[in-house]
Amino acid sequence: MYNNCVLGRIQLELALTDFQPLYIMRKRIFIPMALLSLAFATDAVAQSVVPDTTPTIGPSRPDLFKRIIANQKKDEAAMDLYERVERVETRKNSSDPNPPVVRVSRVIPSGTGMYKIAVGDDGKPRDAAAYRASLEGLARALTQLVNDTRSQRDALEKYAKRKKDRNDLIDATHNAFLFALVSTEQRNDHTLSKYRMDPNPAFRPTTRFTTIFPKVRGFVWIDEASGELARIEGDVTEDISVGLFLGKIYKGSHFMQERYEVQPGLWLASFTQYDFDGRKFFSGFSIHERTFYSNYRYVGPPKEALAAIREELEHAE
Repeated sequence: MYNNCVLGRIQLELALTDFQPLYIMRKRIFIPMALLSLAFATDAVAQSVVPDTTPTIGPSRPDLFKRIIANQKKDEAAMDLYERVERVETRKNSSDPNPPVVRVSRVIPSGTGMYKIAVGDDGKPRDAAAYRASLEGLARALTQLVNDTRSQRDALEKYAKRKKDRNDLIDATHNAFLFALVSTEQRNDHTLSKYRMDPNPAFRPTTRFTTIFPKVRGFVWIDEASGELARIEGDVTEDISVGLFLGKIYKGSHFMQERYEVQPGLWLASFTQYDFDGRKFFSGFSIHERTFYSNYRYVGPPKEALAAIREELEHAE
């Protein structure tokens, strides 16, 4: 069934879970990590070795960084309240002009993650019966969640743990990077400040997760008027050993994300690109994905989402 993904996709995700640093970088977790590192750079300035002439972010703008933190947390929380349409293009390599695999799905927050339903390129169901069956499955899951049934408690605990792990990892990044203002750029009617993101030489990783940071550098674009992250782009500068040294993410792997204001005061991802190459055991792997996000729509927490799905099912009869 599509919502559980095809077999090969399941195997890939399970394999990547073993390689936690790569799995973390592929998911949206790395974006807020880098942003919060920017926000906490006031601490990094005092502990890092940089020339006095470097325009590194410092304590002169604490209010801006507090806004960035608050807005990013709000935007991340909104991902559990808004459905969207995702178009994922998978390529054999980053230069392929025509992706051999394209998946379009409606993505709906389920309270314990994201529920994906296959749709056509136009965002409409390709198979009405299969689409309805998926909606009914989501309604059952939401009903169990709203009624606090035992079958959903394990899923809720796992989801809560993933959030805690993510927050713990964000906390660990506060000294990981140094940020220097490079320029300002215009995006429509928004002025963006572009910062270079370099590893902090004073940072010492304390876990296998934080070993990513000294080997990543890139740029972030901030809309200072709104205190929002507009874009992040980075490269892996050294091979990253993962999975107890049973594999590697190769130098040159690349990621980026664009974020736009989808409604007043709410900035969410519009485009993400991952180009990762590496080795697992004795086999190479490549992940070259471009994801387009559109049609954001508020569905609310599980109780509200359940009411909306039930109403949709009734109108579809």
